[in-house]
Amino acid sequence: MPSQPLLGERDPAPVQVLNEDARTNIILVGDHAGNAIPSALGDLGLSPADRHRHIAWDLGVRALGEHLSPLLDATFIHQPFSRLVIDCNRDPRSPTSIMEASDGTPVPGNIGLGAEAREARRTAIHEPYHARIAWEMARRRGHGARPVLVALHSFTPVLGATPRPWQLGILHHLGDTSLSHATLARLRQDGSFKVGDNEPYQMDGMDYTVPRHAYENELPYLEVEFRQDLLVDPGELHGWATRFARWLTEAIAAIS
Repeated sequence: MPSQPLLGERDPAPVQVLNEDARTNIILVGDHAGNAIPSALGDLGLSPADRHRHIAWDLGVRALGEHLSPLLDATFIHQPFSRLVIDCNRDPRSPTSIMEASDGTPVPGNIGLGAEAREARRTAIHEPYHARIAWEMARRRGHGARPVLVALHSFTPVLGATPRPWQLGILHHLGDTSLSHATLARLRQDGSFKVGDNEPYQMDGMDYTVPRHAYENELPYLEVEFRQDLLVDPGELHGWATRFARWLTEAIAAIS
């Protein structure tokens, strides 16, 4: 007898798209924009507090994308499920795509998962999300355009006992890094805040979204990390989104 599908009628769709008919070729993505858990998985054994911590999602990213999408006239693709269900910025074949513990917190519902359970999460959440990103990129390329991929993330102000002073971080590694460097240069012109160059994280072999969708086709990309405390207050979030939309627009113009 075939197994029951992971997602039920009460669960959100695995892909959420805002501004599908955007006029620009900017594609915003939010790999960790939500903290939902499929009803079939209960609460993964996590407390409500843990399900709202940074281990479960990138706080503020969904609202950030919803602000940036109209400001840039860009399509925003995000998925609503917690990174603890499956991390959409990890290769699904990697053990790190479904973590048994995160930042010292065990995730009981992920411990000892078999291949079938892991595959169910991949096919229900991970692959539909990436298939939609790939489709949007291919559609624009088919019209002769060169899409720009902008991956939105946020980071906790303190990890362990270590404070993280950057307001923004720009991550880059291989492929066409022209937009990443142009954005860094534009941010540094401002001089009123601290920007990280591959800080607080480095883009390396663990990242999946940008390598999958931008590297192979030599498309310009940007992976940006916002410090989460900047995205809590709606007014402050709007201000950062407005400034970032301007900086990004200027950086794209600089490489065009």
